[in-house]
Amino acid sequence: MLTAQASANRSLLRRVFFGATELRSGWRLLIFLALIFALRNGSSQALRQLLRGADTATVFLVNEVLDFLFFLLASWIMGRLESRNIATYGLPWRRMFRLQFWQGVFVGFASITVLLVVMRGFGVFHFAGIALHGADVSKWGILYAFVFVLVGLREEFRDRGYALFTLSTGVGFWPAALISAAYFGYSHHTNSGENWIGLCNAGVFGLFACLLLRRTGDLWMPIGAHMAFDWGETYFYGVADSGHVAPGHLLNTSSSGPVWLSGGTVGPEGSLLCTAVLVIAAVACAFWLPTAKYPQLNRPG
Repeated sequence: MLTAQASANRSLLRRVFFGATELRSGWRLLIFLALIFALRNGSSQALRQLLRGADTATVFLVNEVLDFLFFLLASWIMGRLESRNIATYGLPWRRMFRLQFWQGVFVGFASITVLLVVMRGFGVFHFAGIALHGADVSKWGILYAFVFVLVGLREEFRDRGYALFTLSTGVGFWPAALISAAYFGYSHHTNSGENWIGLCNAGVFGLFACLLLRRTGDLWMPIGAHMAFDWGETYFYGVADSGHVAPGHLLNTSSSGPVWLSGGTVGPEGSLLCTAVLVIAAVACAFWLPTAKYPQLNRPG
């Protein structure tokens, strides 16, 4: 009797922790988050010492690079435990900056351009001439391209890398995508210039990025779209991005009118017209890319 009871308890315990083939997704995700927590907190003191007295731009870049590396390392460790690789989590290095990345760049820059043209048609956005000349045009353009490739790489892999893959194995892709998009929107609440429309549009963009991942099989198109949308906002058109207008923008522009149309101090992301443009872009990409390719749940080898 005791032997049968002990066997039943072991069987129940195994079902709590393991599915048919591996540790359940919730436990794997908890281990992953614990690794991220340990990596971030283990380096925080040394990082504060290293960056003491550094300017804001340097602090931002170092934090972006390190955070991406932390997520990459934690994903690699989990991949070793799961017999998977980084490509399975959406980041195949052999496809880095190839065709799908540049398709994403086109989608992202076209989206911000169409949005601003529509806002101009509604009379809430205005062009006011060129701000940069000579060598400054290429200097700032290249600098911001580097910065936003880094931002796109870090945010896309953070929000739609290991965590999204692992959630997908537990609850299915689209429920996991909704959770990922909600978190992505919420993660922007610390930006001082945001409003509720801007936060919702960040979430809508997150869901759009999940669609691109689903239909292309990896994160390179979402990274390209993310990079180009931010580059277009900050550098090319010189509009506010989450309430911040950065130096070194190519064009001088301004906005006026109702905040729900113009975005106010938030910038175009704070406009309901941005919501409409992102939804239309998502529908267009869904027709353009009809086949689901992600996630690939089979383990390599």
